[in-house]
Amino acid sequence: MVNSRVESTAVAVTGGSGGAVRSCAGCGGRISDRFLLFSMDRYWHTRCLKCSCCQAQLGEIGSTCFSKGGMILCRNDYIRLFGHSGACNACGQSIPASEMVMRAQGNVYHLKCFTCATCRNRLVPGDRFHYVNGTIFCEHDRPGGALLSSHLSPLQSNTLLPDQKVC
Repeated sequence: MVNSRVESTAVAVTGGSGGAVRSCAGCGGRISDRFLLFSMDRYWHTRCLKCSCCQAQLGEIGSTCFSKGGMILCRNDYIRLFGHSGACNACGQSIPASEMVMRAQGNVYHLKCFTCATCRNRLVPGDRFHYVNGTIFCEHDRPGGALLSSHLSPLQSNTLLPDQKVC
């Protein structure tokens, strides 16, 4: 499934026998509440449309939810799992919901794309790496490694981030 952003909209249900009977996509029960949510071409009780990760009721935290790989997600969990675009920061291709990923500085990568910019070796959990101006370097290929010392001015030290460790 391609990344999709789905809008959840609150819909007022009118009472009486003339109203259509709706079933909740979450619990399967009849929706007789005054308000219901319509998302992903289905109707939901307001209590049933929840984020697959944090279980937040999506109707209470906003009018937008995200869907990928059969999961319904709040904005925060979508970004945490798939980055801002749902695409790999290195190759730009979509990342399937079931695929393991690597993360650095809020960016998400396919496992095969999380490599050192210099030697192209793939980094694995436990490896130390450096993230410099949006580029990943292994511990041995850190650019300007000799420059890192206590003699850097504050401006210079902000351009090189401290060592990070793949978890």
